Amino acid sequence: MESFRDFTIALPNHEPVTTNFCRICNKRLPHVHGKNPRTLCASCGPEPAGDPHMAAENLELGPLVSFNHRVPAKVIAIANQKGGVGKTTTAVNLAACLAAVGKRVLFIDLDPQANATSGLGIEKIAGASAYRPLLGEGALTGKIQRTAYDRLDIIPSEVDMCGAEIEVSRLENHLHRLRQAVEPLRNDGQHELILVDCPPSLGILTLNAFAAADYLIVPLQCEYYALEGVAMINRLLNQLRESGANSHLELLGVLMTMFDGRTNLSHQVVGEVRQHFGPVVFDTVIPRTTRLAEAPSFGKPIIYYDKYSTGAAAYEVLTQEVLGRLKS
Repeated sequence: MESFRDFTIALPNHEPVTTNFCRICNKRLPHVHGKNPRTLCASCGPEPAGDPHMAAENLELGPLVSFNHRVPAKVIAIANQKGGVGKTTTAVNLAACLAAVGKRVLFIDLDPQANATSGLGIEKIAGASAYRPLLGEGALTGKIQRTAYDRLDIIPSEVDMCGAEIEVSRLENHLHRLRQAVEPLRNDGQHELILVDCPPSLGILTLNAFAAADYLIVPLQCEYYALEGVAMINRLLNQLRESGANSHLELLGVLMTMFDGRTNLSHQVVGEVRQHFGPVVFDTVIPRTTRLAEAPSFGKPIIYYDKYSTGAAAYEVLTQEVLGRLKS
């Protein structure tokens, strides 16, 4: 009888002689008579005491432990208290690019103007926003809508969100209303990233986004007035960390937008911002282009409106940079 590891030789007028091989180096072992042949050669170690197969038994696996735990979705707030800096344009196009490279993305539009909602081709409908869940009336899960783009969902905004600034501030734990509402979405496994487009202010909705977020991206227009806004947001971040409202909030990066390479001003502002904030500034710079300005009127992100434009290329590069920072 022959097998891969050993075979038995039947000799006339003799009891069977078993030929065995070392379990470690596969070297042929000396012939041994009897039922308990050696399993290790002399160079690989002494035979374990007792049952010669004890070593193999000791290597048997114990109860399996699952390491496939669900990873909570990361929440990224995109904010600047100054309007017209490319905040919503960045939020919409970054979300679309992240979804295009395979990430499951949920977009939450907290801006009562609802420009991001229309920019993704979603109609503004009364009662469809996060307004009621922020007040504790219902769950955000019921507000999620599919967009026309794979792996990209949205909780849209509408005019009712204007009232949230007043009503949420009167509630208990008013800074954590969004965090409490988003927590089930972070852990349901449906999305990997949650992007929040904040209003162009430092009101209660923006502060809620900061308290709920893991990371913050600050779009910065290439002009000098914008520098003041970043300094204020930086102070606010430190206050949120020190107060315990959100001690783990990180500034993922400052993004220079509306860059016009023909003007000295754009180059000077980019240089000063990089000098002041250092590596926190994204290497990617978003140019000022007509195609980027046109895309929202068609309800499309730039990569679906004109995928070969310089604006599309810039946001695709930014997406890779963002993913790189999220992994590090």
